[in-house]
Amino acid sequence: QVQLVESGGGLVQAGGSLRLSCAASGRTFSRNTMGWFRQAPGKEREFVAAISWSGDSTYYADSVKGRFTISRDNAKNTVYLQMTTLKPEDTAVYYCAARQLPDITTRQRGYSYWGQGTQVTVSS
Repeated sequence: QVQLVESGGGLVQAGGSLRLSCAASGRTFSRNTMGWFRQAPGKEREFVAAISWSGDSTYYADSVKGRFTISRDNAKNTVYLQMTTLKPEDTAVYYCAARQLPDITTRQRGYSYWGQGTQVTVSS
């Protein structure tokens, strides 16, 4: 089992920045590919970004590419999502997820463990 706890969400004006954190505990975190997903009101949950266990490989949704950066610190069992130039359409609950396999996937079913989510609200 891997337990995930997100933090860092909040209210920010358009154009601003936030950094989300996801603290992991339980099974070996450093071997998990990690991902961030989000769910806006009335919409399905969607992929945002993912990072391989080593941190060497990352992948982003087109909607956040160039604005968001995913990173991890395996010594701290934490994965981050640095969000810049935020837009109102980035408003959503952001979820951290852990994958048991080493490759990156954008599919939600590819992730076995999920956090409870943290709310990000971007005002215009």
